[in-house]
Amino acid sequence: MRKLLLSLLIILLIGSALVFSLPSIVDRQMNSVESPAPYPASAPAEQLHQTLFIADLHDDALLWERDLLERYDFGHSDLPRMLEARVGLQVFSTVTKTPRGINYERNSGETDNITLLAMAQRWPRETWNSLLQRALYQAAKLEQASAASQGRLSLIKSRDDLASFIQAWQQDPQRLAAILATEGLQSIEGKLENVDRLYAAGFRIAGLAHFFDNEVGGSAHGLEKGGLTALGRQVVKRLEEKAMLIDLAHASRALIDDVLAMATRPVLVSHTGVEGTCPGTRNLSDKHLQGIAATGGVIGIGYWETAVCATSVAAIVQAIRYTADKVGVQHVALGSDFNGTVHTPFDVTGLPQLTQGLLEAGFSHAEIAAIMGGNVQRLLLASLPQR
Repeated sequence: MRKLLLSLLIILLIGSALVFSLPSIVDRQMNSVESPAPYPASAPAEQLHQTLFIADLHDDALLWERDLLERYDFGHSDLPRMLEARVGLQVFSTVTKTPRGINYERNSGETDNITLLAMAQRWPRETWNSLLQRALYQAAKLEQASAASQGRLSLIKSRDDLASFIQAWQQDPQRLAAILATEGLQSIEGKLENVDRLYAAGFRIAGLAHFFDNEVGGSAHGLEKGGLTALGRQVVKRLEEKAMLIDLAHASRALIDDVLAMATRPVLVSHTGVEGTCPGTRNLSDKHLQGIAATGGVIGIGYWETAVCATSVAAIVQAIRYTADKVGVQHVALGSDFNGTVHTPFDVTGLPQLTQGLLEAGFSHAEIAAIMGGNVQRLLLASLPQR
């Protein structure tokens, strides 16, 4: 009997070890790069890159149980690598639910992958069955990282915060501004008042949809792909009242149309491709590029194959050039989708190669500075809550 109990205990321990190590294995496999670092760039590109304030509109690092302050040899980014790449501002998104069998064309919201991930990563028990609590937990992780960073990571909640950060960054660029965003408002669990809870937790950008239709509106990947619901119209008004920016990444075409018809403030798309260079379910039409630009918003160009139809710097640059030619350089930004289970040409330290690609595509130094971060900086300084 003692041998049997010992054998069962060993099996249980091995099983537990496998369960708790699985997220790290998934992280390594699904947040991959075409080639490992280092990523050499030309001398002119490196020289220009060292003058840039770089801003990226979408990173899912908070989903994974890596310490944001530590450097890793896998995944796409962490604070040390961001600082090496001269990233000055990063929008961190909070993923709260993804359907099983996830695909770009048609998903139901009836199943969920994140529950098992939350359990395996030993997230607090309240996150196991609450999408709101998952968002709040990831927000708390970012707050804790900021508090432990010795001033290298600052959570930005207002225009005043950002203006102060930029002033400090100009004296010492070895620091990063962080802004919290939702990847889909399924996290409000169908309750308008939960927008206020997200705001209180530091969220300043709200992605309305992710890979399935929710109580707010339709996803480009959902079953119905509809527009704003009655609740969704209330949510858009509340977001604008609170000066939270609306993110139309993953939104259905009908949802984009409805938001653009209502919007009185700039809207953005944090990570996307464009139909002009890469046809696809969630890539933006010329009409939607023009509509978003007309609000004063920005479009973050993604780095992965479904966004730009290749895994290369050249494909990213092609999408940027198309968008700039269509709606103006002032409306183009970076939207990597780093750590979002995508395969990219490089990790964050490869950004000088993108600077080189933009130079070779004929963009001026001023235009590159705008694309690489200046446009996002300008939008946030004009659109975040004042204090």
